[in-house]
Amino acid sequence: MAAEPPARGADGLTLITGGAGFVGSNLAHRLLSAGERVLVFDNLSRTGVADNLAWLRAQHAGRLSVMTADVRDAGAVREAVAQARRVFHFAAQVAVTTSLDDPRTDFEINALGTLNVLEAARRQAVPPSVLITSTNKVYGALDDVPLRLGDEGYVPQDAQLADHGVGEDRPLDFHSPYGCSKGAADQYVRDYARSFGLPTVVLRMSCIYGQRQFGTEDQGWVAHFLLRALQGQPLTLYGDGQQVRDVLHVDDLLDAMLRLDARMDALRGQVFNVGGGPGNAVSLRRMVALIEAMQGTPMQVGHDGWRTGDQRYYVSDTRALQAATGWQPRVGVAEGLDRLRDWLRERLSQTAARSAAEAGAGVAQAVQVAAPLHGEETA
Repeated sequence: MAAEPPARGADGLTLITGGAGFVGSNLAHRLLSAGERVLVFDNLSRTGVADNLAWLRAQHAGRLSVMTADVRDAGAVREAVAQARRVFHFAAQVAVTTSLDDPRTDFEINALGTLNVLEAARRQAVPPSVLITSTNKVYGALDDVPLRLGDEGYVPQDAQLADHGVGEDRPLDFHSPYGCSKGAADQYVRDYARSFGLPTVVLRMSCIYGQRQFGTEDQGWVAHFLLRALQGQPLTLYGDGQQVRDVLHVDDLLDAMLRLDARMDALRGQVFNVGGGPGNAVSLRRMVALIEAMQGTPMQVGHDGWRTGDQRYYVSDTRALQAATGWQPRVGVAEGLDRLRDWLRERLSQTAARSAAEAGAGVAQAVQVAAPLHGEETA
């Protein structure tokens, strides 16, 4: 474990586990920009997070503290939590596909890692608040929901579900090891408010996208689609592409989190669905069409079979969150895509420039090494 000890204060600081990740780095940036002190706790194992951390350090060297550690390390978690007045717990294994390949590691990170955070919190004389990001996967594949195929993808036949989306009263039905591990964490966080009085809130997220997201085929699909388009690479859609999701820009997610944090004592133990809602619902095919229109060029799209636990329709009913906090999503799909495309373009440009510089340095070094050898041979 490598650590940069944070300054301690009577009011504590904000701990963000997984703080160098997509959501974590965005939240850290917002809090640090507002003058708060933040401890980023991250094992830096995922692609792109080291770049996010370097960006945070460059922007906020004075108030940012970093602990390079893993949530499976209970001792490291206790050390970090002991310094915090509030915890945003984002550290997780995030891909269904990875959980199918290695269920044990998925469990250890998502379920045991969350238990480590909760246990560390309840051992404090004044326990910090804990907000965790859960997932819509805790509701399972929603196979029992009757659907019809509309012009823009799958639509529930039930009018209320079509108008509002899936609510928190939906029965839990964990699918895949990922769904089980996140679902277990979700329920532990909820129960620690009941059993031990901890101020906790669970956010069951839909599809979050935005700047500092390094999208892959397994996670971060909106960024993945855009990257494929920007790089002129083919894209694979799993299933028929008519699956519908409600997408939410990360800036709107942060607004929701901070509103919940401000009312943590009143809302402790509650669970909220968060996503773009019906107003920001799009099918995968529709997202491809929007990106093609933005780029002015068609994408090469292939198809493969359905994935385990894939939901043909999932849209968040966010009315409970709105009633509790007054929150509303503000960034529409078109605007959010524009923002993400601009950031991805900038990153691709920086990456290309860095690669060119490294290649040039390599050539120069080779010339420096080769020159004296040539001279020795002709002497």
